[in-house]
Amino acid sequence: MVRRLLQMIPVFIGATLLIFLMVNVMGDPIAGLCGERQCDPATAAQLKREFGLDKPVWQQYLTYMGNVFTGDFGTAFNGQKVTELMSTAFPVTIRLTVVAILIEIVIGITLGVITGLRRGRPVDTSVLLGTLVVISVPTFVTGLLLQLLLGVEWGWIKPSVSPDATFSELIVPGLVLASVSLAYVTRLTRTSIAENRRSDYVRTAVAKGLPRQRVIIRHLLRNSLIPVVTFIGTDIGALMGGAIVTERIFNIHGVGYQLYQGILRQNTQTVVGFVTVLVLVFLVANLLVDLLYAVLDPRIRYA
Repeated sequence: MVRRLLQMIPVFIGATLLIFLMVNVMGDPIAGLCGERQCDPATAAQLKREFGLDKPVWQQYLTYMGNVFTGDFGTAFNGQKVTELMSTAFPVTIRLTVVAILIEIVIGITLGVITGLRRGRPVDTSVLLGTLVVISVPTFVTGLLLQLLLGVEWGWIKPSVSPDATFSELIVPGLVLASVSLAYVTRLTRTSIAENRRSDYVRTAVAKGLPRQRVIIRHLLRNSLIPVVTFIGTDIGALMGGAIVTERIFNIHGVGYQLYQGILRQNTQTVVGFVTVLVLVFLVANLLVDLLYAVLDPRIRYA
C-alpha cells in the first residue's frame, strides 16, 4: 500500500500538469469575461493581474498546486469559489455514479453469469446481440429516446431532474450513464465465467459433491470477478467525468454540467479544479482495485 501511494504522487503531478497546460492553451479566458465586445488593454491587464494570468504558465501551475494542498482550488471568473461549486456539484454526480455502478454490478454481473453458464444457447445469443446494440448506440441517443418515451410520451418520469436530484429521480439517468459500461460488464463476466468453468478447481469442487450454488458463488464467480472489478474500478472516474452528456439531457447540475460551463466560458480555474479532483478519484479507485485483487484471489501478493 505504501508503494502504491508513493506511485500515485508522480502520476498526480503529471496528470494535473498536463491538464493545466491543455486548459491554458484553449484560448484567452479574459476575452470570455468581456462578452462579445473586446476588452480594452487596461481592463484586460487588470483582470490578468487579478487572476494571476500575467505570470508564466509554470509559475501559475506551482501557485495553483500550492493552493490546492491548502484546500484552495481558486475562484471562478464570476467571483464564486470553486470549492463552493464542488460542494453542490459533486454530491449530485456521486449519487448519479452510485446508481450507475449499482446497475452495472447487479444487472451486468447477473446477465454475465447467466450467459456464461449457458454459453451457445438462445439466452446467450440474445444477450450478446442486446449488448452489441447498446454499445453501438451513442449515449445521447439512448438518453433522448428514454426521456422522450418515459418522460414526455408515457409520463412515467419527469423529463428533467429537480435541483434536489434524489436517488429515485436518478434511476433513468443512471441507467443511461451506465448503459455502455453495463454491456461491457456483461460481456467480461460472461467470458470470464465460461473460461473458469473449465478450470480444475471447479471440476474438483463439483466432484466433491458441493452444491451447485456454492460452486458458482464461492469458487467460480469469485475468481471470475477480477477483470470485472478492474473495469468497474476504472469506470468510476470515467462515469463521473463522462456524465456531461447525461447531465445535459436530464438537466442535472453536477460535475458534468460545471465542466461544460467551464469549458464553454473558458473558465480555467473551474475546469482544472474539477479535473484535479477527478484525477484523485481515478487514483483512489485504482488503489482499491489493487487491494481487492488480493481479497478475491488470496494467491495474489504484491512482493
